[in-house]
Amino acid sequence: MTMTIEQLAKTVGEQFKSRNWKLVTAESCTGGGLAYAITCIAGSSTWFDRGFITYSNISKEELLGVTPATLTTTGSVSAETAREMAEGALARSHAHISIALTGIAGPDGGTLEKPIGTVWIACATALTPTQISRYLFAGERETIREKTIEAALRILVECQS
Repeated sequence: MTMTIEQLAKTVGEQFKSRNWKLVTAESCTGGGLAYAITCIAGSSTWFDRGFITYSNISKEELLGVTPATLTTTGSVSAETAREMAEGALARSHAHISIALTGIAGPDGGTLEKPIGTVWIACATALTPTQISRYLFAGERETIREKTIEAALRILVECQS
């Protein structure tokens, strides 16, 4: 059975609440969509610490500590940037787990190396190495953003199983 974004967010919340954990998000291509999905769940304030929307490179640097060298060398859509976003969000919050999303939702911005639909998601904790996943989602901008949010929630469900 396929779970909706709302069902996934509820499952994440139940798992975090049962462990007494807090979550922080760092979003670029989804523009706060993940935090919105999470805060649609009643009682999410008990397990959701905060969300960072870092759409521009300068906001990634200032709010999350992503290094200018990383952004220059690998770009804002890369495994390295996703890792620094996730680790920076964790360090700048009271959360136990962070999840960071960066990608190209389109309709512009794609290249041969990084086509539209390229998304990197990183999940960080203080106790385990940061996990990074790459996706290539098909569809229009809104579809890519929704698939990214769904993938992030699935990662959060799996990391607690």
